[in-house]
Amino acid sequence: TVIRAAILIQKWYRFTMARLEMRRRYSLSIFQSIEYADEQDQLQLSNFFTFMLDHCTHPDSVSQIFTSPSAPQVVDEGLCLKEFEKKIDVPDSYYGPRLSFPLTVEDANALLHAFRNEQLLHARYVLQLLSETRRVLKEMPNITHLSTSYSKEITVCGDLHGNLDDLLLIFYKNGLPSEQNRYVFNGDFVDRGKNSMEILIILFAFLLIYPNDLHLNRGNHEDYIMNLRYGFTKEVSKKYKEHWKQILCLLRDVFSWLPLATIIDSKVLILHGGISDTTDLDFLNALERNKVRDHTHVRVIPFSFKNFAILDILWSDPRSQNGCTPNKCRGGGCYFGPDVTAKLFERYNLKMLIRSHEFKPEGYEISHDGKVITIFSASNYYEEGSNRGAYIKLNPELTPRFVQYQVSKYTRRQNLRERVGTIESSALKSLREKIYAHRSELISAFAQYDANGTGRIPVNDWAAAMESVLQLELPWRMLRSQLAQMNPDGEVDFMSCFYDLKMGQPIKEAQPALADTLCRYRKDLEIIFNIIDKDHSGLISLEEFSQTWRLFTSHLGIDVQDDSIDKLVLSIDYNKDGHIDFNEFLEAFHIVHRLEKKAT
Repeated sequence: TVIRAAILIQKWYRFTMARLEMRRRYSLSIFQSIEYADEQDQLQLSNFFTFMLDHCTHPDSVSQIFTSPSAPQVVDEGLCLKEFEKKIDVPDSYYGPRLSFPLTVEDANALLHAFRNEQLLHARYVLQLLSETRRVLKEMPNITHLSTSYSKEITVCGDLHGNLDDLLLIFYKNGLPSEQNRYVFNGDFVDRGKNSMEILIILFAFLLIYPNDLHLNRGNHEDYIMNLRYGFTKEVSKKYKEHWKQILCLLRDVFSWLPLATIIDSKVLILHGGISDTTDLDFLNALERNKVRDHTHVRVIPFSFKNFAILDILWSDPRSQNGCTPNKCRGGGCYFGPDVTAKLFERYNLKMLIRSHEFKPEGYEISHDGKVITIFSASNYYEEGSNRGAYIKLNPELTPRFVQYQVSKYTRRQNLRERVGTIESSALKSLREKIYAHRSELISAFAQYDANGTGRIPVNDWAAAMESVLQLELPWRMLRSQLAQMNPDGEVDFMSCFYDLKMGQPIKEAQPALADTLCRYRKDLEIIFNIIDKDHSGLISLEEFSQTWRLFTSHLGIDVQDDSIDKLVLSIDYNKDGHIDFNEFLEAFHIVHRLEKKAT
C-alpha cells in the first residue's frame, strides 16, 4: 500500500510539473510571437516613410520631418566640453555626480552609486559624456580585434534592454571593467526597460576610462526609429525635459559610430544578430558605418548591398535547417543554417560565432554543433520570473563558460505554480489585445466557416481562422480554453474571443470598421504623428492628419472611406482652430480589459 501510494504521488508530481512546464513554454511562445510580429510592423513602418516621400503632394515638406528636431540631426561637433559647460548651468541644488573630464574610476563609481539610488545625471554631464564618447568611437574600426593574451578572460554580455539591475548584478558577480577584466557588450542596450539612459551612461563612462578593455557592438535597437516605438525616446524626454532633444540628437550620432562586430584571437566572431550567405567581413570592415545612420530609416528601402549587410548582422537568427532564407517572423534579416555558418568559418578560419538578439529562457543557447552561441543578458525580459540572464567567460583556450543569474524582487516570495501563473496571465493579456486589434479580420475569417450564421464553428476551423489572420504560429487548439468559450455541442462561440475587451473611450463619430483600423494601427500612427509634430506640441493640422492618414491607408491597402475620417477629425477639433491633439485622439482607440476596469 505504501509503495502504491508513493507511485501515485510520484505520477501526480510528474504530471503537475509537466503541465506547469507546458504552460510556461506556451506563455513564452506567445510573448516571442507577439514580439516578432511587432518587429514586422516596425519594418513595414519604415517602408511607409519611403512611400510617404514618393506619394506626398508636397514632398519637400514631408522630407523635412526627417531633418526636424523630431528626427534629430548631428549636434555640432564644435560643441566641446567647455561650451556645454558655458551653455548649461548646474544649480547648487543638484546633488548628483559632478563629472570632470577625462573621467576616472572614481567618476564611474559615483555614477553607479547615484543610479542605485535612482538619481539622474545632470543634462550638462550627459551631453559632455556623449560628446566624448562620439570622439572615441570615431577612432574605432568597424570590427574590433581583441586578444586573450592581455587578460586571462574576456566577458561577453548580450541584450540588456534598459534593465539596469541586470548590469549591476553582472558587475557585482563578475567585477567592474578594468585592464584585467575586459568586457564586450553585444548591443541592444536600450528600449523596453526603464533605465536605458543609465545603462548607456555607465557603459560609455567605462568606455572612456578603458577604451581598450570595454567594447560595444551595435544592436538593432541602437536606432532612432526603433527607439520611437520601444520606449527609449519617451524615457529620455521624461527624464531630461529641457535638453532631451539635444541628447537624442547626439545619441543618434553616437549610435551610428558604434562598431559592428568584435573578433577575439582571430577565431571568435561576436556580432548582434547573425550572418547570411552574403556576409563579407572585409566589406563590413571597409564600409562607412556612420553613413548607415538608421538601418530602418527613410530611403533604406529599396536597400543597397551596404544596407542589406547591416540588416543581416543586426537582425538575423540561426536555424537548424541548412540554407539562408528571409526572416519572415521578424520581417528583416535572414535565417541562417549550419551550412552558412560552416562556409563563413572556412572562409575566415573562425571557430565560434557569439550573437545575441534572441530571448532565451536560460539566458543562452548553443546551436550549429556548438559553433553558434546565443547570449541574452536581460533577465525577467517578458515578465518577472520569465527567464534567466547570462554572460559568457572566454579563456585563452576560447572555451566558453556560462554564468546564469536572475534579478529577483518578487519571485522568491512565490512558489513555482504562482510564478508560472503570473507569466501565463501576462502572456494571455498581451495575446487578447492582439486578437482584439484584429477583430474585424477575425470575424470575417470566422464567418467563412459559419455558413448558417450560428456564431459557432468547430475547434479546428476556429484555430485555422486564428492562424490565418494573426500568423503567430501558436498552438491555438491548446489555447482555446483560455481565449474562447465552447458550447455543449463542442463548437466554439467565436465572438467570445472579444468579450473581455473593449475600446478605451469610444468616439461616436467613429464607424466600427474605422475604429478597428485605428485600434490596430494606433502605435504606428503615434510614431508617424510624433515625427510630423515638429515643435512637439502634441498638435498637428487637420490637413497634415488627413493627408498622412490617406497615404497610410493607401500604402497598407486599407479600405476606409475618406469622408468617414474627415468627419471624425472635424468632430475632435473641439476649439475649431484647425489642429487636433493626436495623442488624446489615439488614446480613445486603445484596448481596455473589462475585468481590470471593474477591479479599479
